[in-house]
Amino acid sequence: MFYRESGQFKSSYAADSAIFTIAQDRVFIAALLALSFVAVPGLASDYLLSGILIPFLILSLAALGLNILTGYAGQLSLGSAAFMAVGAFATYNFMIRIPGMPLLLALFLGGLCAALVGVAFGLPSLRIKGFYLAVATLAAQFFIEWVFTKFSWFSNDSSSGVISAPAMQIFGYPIDTPASKYLLTLAIVAFMALAAKNMARASIGRAWMAVRDMDVAAEVIGIRMLRTKLLAFAISSFYCGVAGALYAFVLLGTVDAQAFDLHRSFQILFMIIIGGVGSILGSFLGAAFIVLLPICLNLLGQVFHGAISTQFLANLEMMLFGGLIIFFLIVEPHGLARLWQIAKEKLRVWPFPH
Repeated sequence: MFYRESGQFKSSYAADSAIFTIAQDRVFIAALLALSFVAVPGLASDYLLSGILIPFLILSLAALGLNILTGYAGQLSLGSAAFMAVGAFATYNFMIRIPGMPLLLALFLGGLCAALVGVAFGLPSLRIKGFYLAVATLAAQFFIEWVFTKFSWFSNDSSSGVISAPAMQIFGYPIDTPASKYLLTLAIVAFMALAAKNMARASIGRAWMAVRDMDVAAEVIGIRMLRTKLLAFAISSFYCGVAGALYAFVLLGTVDAQAFDLHRSFQILFMIIIGGVGSILGSFLGAAFIVLLPICLNLLGQVFHGAISTQFLANLEMMLFGGLIIFFLIVEPHGLARLWQIAKEKLRVWPFPH
């Protein structure tokens, strides 16, 4: 009744091609951004910022990167965590080896290094696809993790292989409190999510979707496979690299290569399957689900005062992940984002479903 476009007319091409065509959507997004940037840093506790919101934003960015590659371009990848590791270690080396390196520039260069590595491991996509390509990216996961563990130069000759984030500041303002770290992460994620949405609506996004749906037909109509596929790998790896740098610098502070293992890659893959493949919103919904489910299970264990063992809750978490992945693959392949879209479509005509 309140969510419908009656009386909202589009009189220009710009209005017709807007990201949010309905005024209610624009008001909701503006209110959400205002709440996130203004109210949350002042009202939220340190645990809420550091333990829930910052991990949610960082994992959303990593899922966004994988969604660009797998959801939009149709290239299956199991090496997302490896590209996160490249971004984290590259940003660390730029910060400690170049005096006075600005943090934002180091993050950009770290993401750029991850993009170059992603292009190198994306070259097999020109000849193979499907599960064969997944195995090629899986090789990237093991190889990159081995490189950062074997060669101590990347960790500044640390005997344990652990890197510790140096002091962070932007324009002289220190980034050392949970609120400042949250605002930095939120600003980067919001900007990159907007960029991903615009890329998906632009010509490169349509080329990705054409390759995803039928690569032979896409090549016949003039889409260049080399440029399109490698650009998808580069942009996806850039997003994962920036997410990895934020994971190491903002969330943990100290990290080693084992933090970006195969389990992390599968976790990011589960996010886009549950949230929605080929959907910007699905990346955020999937990340929220992955972050909040363990917390909800822990609260459930506290409610029953030890009647449920911790080991059982850990196994229950894995069983729920597996069951939901099977459910969404069979019943709703487009995940939670599609369910949200269906709910909005029903609200547009409620209470008159005809």
